Amino acid sequence: MAQQIQSSTVEVQATGGAVSAHLARPSGEGRWPGVVVIQEWWGLDPHIKDVTDRYAKAGFVAIAPDLYHGQLTGDPQEAGKLASGLNQGQAVQEISAAARYLKDQPYVSGRVGVVGYCMGGGLSILTACQSPDVDASVIYYGGNPNPIDQVQNLKVPVLGLYGGADGVFPTSVASDLAAALEQHGKTYDIHIYGGAPHGFFCETRDSYRKEAAEDAWQRTTAFFSANLA
Repeated sequence: MAQQIQSSTVEVQATGGAVSAHLARPSGEGRWPGVVVIQEWWGLDPHIKDVTDRYAKAGFVAIAPDLYHGQLTGDPQEAGKLASGLNQGQAVQEISAAARYLKDQPYVSGRVGVVGYCMGGGLSILTACQSPDVDASVIYYGGNPNPIDQVQNLKVPVLGLYGGADGVFPTSVASDLAAALEQHGKTYDIHIYGGAPHGFFCETRDSYRKEAAEDAWQRTTAFFSANLA
């Protein structure tokens, strides 16, 4: 049964200034593991806010920082410009700050994972490679960045979920990452959904694939439950 939740807009203090973020958590008294939800290249849109709320309903405290600082688009060309103009180093700092924000809250049990979609998927593992504030990383069809040259720094488990028919990032992105993780003896699980396109988790777009999305959700929540306890 989904939990009742409460959500709000908060400000996270990061290097370079404050970052607005969508925060959602189960209602009532308690302490729950934390999850930082990282946006796609569109920005902090209603879909990502809904996904953040969904994590709260599943028993996590979830936060989605606005890495574009108020910019939002539904146009692919404009989204590409926003993504290419994003300072990835600054984004990692802001994601890390969101993780620290969660760890400072009395209703967070202490451990925090990161999960990202598309652009956010790459930022999820990049942050995990660089930040001591991350305790687990989930990648949904992310490929830019794909920091295979930094995975030796990883100290946390990784779950990667990719579409076998992804027209944006080929399956070689997943296999290259898996090879690097294996080479360095890291804990990981890479799953490829044959026939699923890029964006298969987003139910508001034609790319949505119900069976793959539901399986990915179950894998993600089980992964976080096991590694953030």
